[in-house]
Amino acid sequence: MEATTRIVLVTGATMAKPDPETHLLVAALARIGVEAVVAPWDSPEDWAAYPLVVVRTPWDYFRRLPEFLAWAERTSRLTAFVNPLAVIDWNSHKEYLRELAASGIATVPTLWLARGATDGVAQLRASGWREVVVKPAVSIGAIGALRAAAADPACEAHLEALLAGGDVLVQPFIPSVAADGEVSLIYFGGRFCHAIRKRPAAGDFRVQDMYGGTVHAYAPAADEIGLASVALAATPAPTVYARVDLVRLPDGRPAVMELELIEPELFLGATPDAALRFAEVLRDYAG
Repeated sequence: MEATTRIVLVTGATMAKPDPETHLLVAALARIGVEAVVAPWDSPEDWAAYPLVVVRTPWDYFRRLPEFLAWAERTSRLTAFVNPLAVIDWNSHKEYLRELAASGIATVPTLWLARGATDGVAQLRASGWREVVVKPAVSIGAIGALRAAAADPACEAHLEALLAGGDVLVQPFIPSVAADGEVSLIYFGGRFCHAIRKRPAAGDFRVQDMYGGTVHAYAPAADEIGLASVALAATPAPTVYARVDLVRLPDGRPAVMELELIEPELFLGATPDAALRFAEVLRDYAG
């Protein structure tokens, strides 16, 4: 009897919300003869015992980023590791958006402020933006993000508090986010699989379900597919899984809001074959 391939899907020990989809991937892998073990990244696993380690839902990584990246570096030397270490390192800080913009890829306009900057409020005032979103450069799920009038003292206080702990992004609020939400395009093995639209709850700007956001079926437009493909081509190594989050700028053009390459929710339940397509890609990487 042929031995079953065993791989590990990496999660987190402390999660901001329950993982809604890994069970779908585990079941799909089982259908094609691959046993998936689910383990936190900081657990005492023998990572070298698996032919493939898949970084899937470590939703606590951003709170201990140096430790997480050190674990990823060690583990990537022991076995096949996806997404590749170079991608995970690059994607762990939103500075990558600055690189995309510098290469001509459409992104949301951004004011970049380094940790400890003493002129953050002055730069915010000089931006000319009336309404902004202020958020940490290392975070997930809109944690730490604030939408406010730029002149609001609470906005300035939030900015200064974030700068005390890390790098910060300030972006103009994009009205289409409140009206239409964000579009997410999901790729497996570099190939487009499916897309969804995430809409925020009434009166909110955050599209995540833990803030009341909802998910809807979506067929991406040609300009969205084109932008997502260009953005993914700019990553430091090919991705095994990827989610590209897009918004529409006031002039109607799509722009990259985020590239989610470490621990994205992939909306595997959105289409009947999504989990199986991902499973088949992982099986091939496991050899």
